[in-house]
Amino acid sequence: MDRRLFLRTASGVLLGLAAGGGAVNAAMLPADPVFGRSFDDLQGASQALSAYVGRPLVMNFWASWCAPCVREMPLLESLHHQHPDLTVLGLAVDTRANVLRFLDKVPVSYPLLLTGTQGIPLMRELGNKGGGLPFTVLFDRQGHESSRVVGELKPDDLQARITKIL
Repeated sequence: MDRRLFLRTASGVLLGLAAGGGAVNAAMLPADPVFGRSFDDLQGASQALSAYVGRPLVMNFWASWCAPCVREMPLLESLHHQHPDLTVLGLAVDTRANVLRFLDKVPVSYPLLLTGTQGIPLMRELGNKGGGLPFTVLFDRQGHESSRVVGELKPDDLQARITKIL
């Protein structure tokens, strides 16, 4: 792990450790190692996943060429608007060009990050051993995984899972 990622806290703020060392408060670090990663947004700026700790999170892996992913996007968009204290985050296992073309047809207002091929090992690390899409992981405010869904989301099931992390 590189030094910058290690120094990130759950809020995405760098700890001010002196050159001679210093103590890291474990309570400030995200619970799941997934939050030590960063991915580019659609404008090309790197975004730390650690910035999403502190609020309940629905992390959805998707691709523009995945029909079930496309079908569940209106549900995720609706959740994004219905639950202002919940973060919906789309991680595109796709290219920037494909995602931008897709968004011209199916716009979403929740944040999207580009994982490219790095999304596949991340999904496997999170329990999706087959690497299939769509794949959704729910985290509580502290960054602890609450549940995961391999395959297309069902509205009632997703709502029950969200209730547990709100």
